[in-house]
Amino acid sequence: MPEVWTAGLWGFVSGAALLVGACVGFFFSLSERRIAGIMAFGAGVLLSAIAFELMNEAFEAAGLLPTAIGFVSGALIYTAANRGLARWGAHKRKRFEGQPSESELGGSGSAIAVGALLDGVPESIVIGLGILGGSGVSVAMVAAVIISNFPEGLSSSAGMKKAGRSTSFVAVLWTSMAILFGLCAMAGYAVFGAFSPFVIAASTAVAAGAMLAMVTDTMIPEAFSVRHDVAGLIVVAGFLTSFTLTKVG
Repeated sequence: MPEVWTAGLWGFVSGAALLVGACVGFFFSLSERRIAGIMAFGAGVLLSAIAFELMNEAFEAAGLLPTAIGFVSGALIYTAANRGLARWGAHKRKRFEGQPSESELGGSGSAIAVGALLDGVPESIVIGLGILGGSGVSVAMVAAVIISNFPEGLSSSAGMKKAGRSTSFVAVLWTSMAILFGLCAMAGYAVFGAFSPFVIAASTAVAAGAMLAMVTDTMIPEAFSVRHDVAGLIVVAGFLTSFTLTKVG
């Protein structure tokens, strides 16, 4: 299979974890504490992948200064976009309570959809960049995205259900995200194929910065709001799981 299609396949698979989590969150009744605990675990998984996969890879290929500039740039870009979406009604898109309904805030459904895309694009692109780097699919990175996407879809869809959104809205949203994430992974491979390893590494750092901003802005607050007693321990468990995958993958 051509590598660009391999990138698309793994991007789709990682995005499909959102759909699976959404189905669980929408059709099954889970306690808020359980959902928050799963979210905390997913946050820990991503934190480890960012540190030991993405940042380390960018540093080894481009050095400290380009990595740092890319990292901060990614965080700034994500934060600015996230603040804009918050005004549009997407600031609680990962939450299982407090999401506005369409009647309460017109256009919030579209904002949630765009927000979901914003959260997943960096993750998908780095899957394509990883394959482009010549080392093949990073098992640790793909596993980290899958493990973190599941609770994101679960928590967000549980909130959508409480806000009165329909089954069709949830199904179309997350199916579309899975397809778009596959396309983003393909783009990460195809678009950056013409660039030097230095540019690819710097772009990886940008994605890492955006992902870290996403975790701290949306996932950790959601987990801590309910499981503040043990959220730290659960994040550590997720971090260690991803770290182990990095070392044995």
